[in-house]
Amino acid sequence: MRYKGYTKEAVELLKALISTPSVSRDEAAAADVLQRQIKAWGLPCKRIGNNLIVAKRLSKKKPTLLLNAHIDTVKPVATWTRDPFQPVIEDDRLYGLGANDCGGGLVSLLQTYRILIQKKDLPYNIIYVASCEEEVSGANGFSAVLPHLPNIDVAIVGEPTEMQPAIAEKGLMVIDGIAHGKSGHAARNEGVNAIYEVLDDLQWLRDYKFRKISPLLGETKATVTVVHAGTQHNVIPDKLEFVIDVRTNEYYQNEYLFAFLQKHMKSELKARSFRLHSSSIPQNHPLIRKCIRMKMKPFGSPTLSDQALMPFPSFKLGPGASSRSHSADEFICISEIQQAIKKYVKLISG
Repeated sequence: MRYKGYTKEAVELLKALISTPSVSRDEAAAADVLQRQIKAWGLPCKRIGNNLIVAKRLSKKKPTLLLNAHIDTVKPVATWTRDPFQPVIEDDRLYGLGANDCGGGLVSLLQTYRILIQKKDLPYNIIYVASCEEEVSGANGFSAVLPHLPNIDVAIVGEPTEMQPAIAEKGLMVIDGIAHGKSGHAARNEGVNAIYEVLDDLQWLRDYKFRKISPLLGETKATVTVVHAGTQHNVIPDKLEFVIDVRTNEYYQNEYLFAFLQKHMKSELKARSFRLHSSSIPQNHPLIRKCIRMKMKPFGSPTLSDQALMPFPSFKLGPGASSRSHSADEFICISEIQQAIKKYVKLISG
């Protein structure tokens, strides 16, 4: 079968997945669709929750390459002008929720696996993993797959990067903060206003600049994104709750940054997790060197992926554009899927 045939099958599979809602933590039906198709193609498939592992003819003497993309989607935003679960092709575009993030990468990598597994002289093992709960970094997603995988030497993550290698991505840490005050009657100037208590902390966060700037990822940023306080107009609020979104470059570990923020802020802070660190792969890695020879341009990505959960070298490379992700009227171009399959095969072969 030529690339055109593989592309046609990929598009039909993606249409079936779009038609099957798979919002994070509710991916069972979509996993069923993908699992049936994988088995119909005669490939072995192991299911871990709603994650699927495809692996064949593994040798302990060979290095192992992992191909990964995720099944789940975000919830559709209110500004969609079409049915997000109704796949529609217009000219070269396939519209539907998850088409770009990251259905295009999901089906392209699966077809790449099918093509490469036919080669009897592959100098490496190849494993395909379709993971769930990526959009929420859930414990039942890629983290649940890791114990079932052999030693992985390198991974390609099929996030939408316009088929340019994202060799670094920012980490994420979400911090819940509480500023404490004392309630009182607003008319009598009583109590301690928790809103005023937090002002110095918020101003410090706004103005502070982390010194170490990455050539690929830029600055580490800590941004207050949610604030809640008060119950009614005449009661001094005794508590203010806020959320800090921290995006780290490769120079700062989440644990260090949390301790640093605790030292400089008087509010009570609690990190939801430390596990989503910044990740990167050396630019002199053989696969990245080959990307460069193929005229691809390495870059740093500000968005998070399952790459953050991988304790081995990895990079993002996939069809579609990150700017289309999580947006209304999301789409992937059919030509992007075909070109992705071709480029994946050329990159990985040899």
